[in-house]
Amino acid sequence: MHDLKQLITIKGTRDGLTLFIDDTCSFDEAVNELREKLLANQPKQKEPRVSVTIKLGNRFLSDDQKESLHNLIRDENRFIIQGIESEVITKNEALAFMEDSEVKTVNRIVRSGQVLEVTGDLLLIGDVNPGGTVVSTGNIYIMGHLHGIAHAGVNGDRNTIIAASYMNPSQLRIADYISRAPDYESDGVYMECGLIDEEQDKIIIDRLQVLAQKQKSINRFERRIKNG
Repeated sequence: MHDLKQLITIKGTRDGLTLFIDDTCSFDEAVNELREKLLANQPKQKEPRVSVTIKLGNRFLSDDQKESLHNLIRDENRFIIQGIESEVITKNEALAFMEDSEVKTVNRIVRSGQVLEVTGDLLLIGDVNPGGTVVSTGNIYIMGHLHGIAHAGVNGDRNTIIAASYMNPSQLRIADYISRAPDYESDGVYMECGLIDEEQDKIIIDRLQVLAQKQKSINRFERRIKNG
């Protein structure tokens, strides 16, 4: 006679408990075993509250099911839910992720007074003239001259970069960092990129080759270009 499969695995960490829920059983089966495991591992009254992180694997929970888990764990006095993590996302979340990670290719000149703004990485085949602005939630790659303003990681991603065939911007911005004229050569430079140097706590201009060591994002960009 075979032993019953364990549906709930509990591991202790410095931050509390991590609960791994088998993703092949029914939700009701998982809840029943979870209730038993929580009672067996309930901390004593004098001990501080214990944080619990729940890992669902390839299981998607409805809002009602999440609420059931919250209620179950709250009922066991000394536990606090730190988070519920799943490898499964909704269709809307997947579409939003695809849009945010997509490379938007634009073939145009951004002239003075114009603003080109995209979600995801921007590949601009053309120039950004003085007074023109390009803005992206991801990286910015310009196959041309950058004379205007470029703002990468506009939603706060400090790991993004700005690269251009000819770099002579009036201003570079990455997330909440701003680089003005003293931070780069006023005469312009060829095939350079702007990125945040954490040690100097500012945007620097460097050779494109440094991205191979410092930025994983450029590798993702290369794969997306190769794979279409």
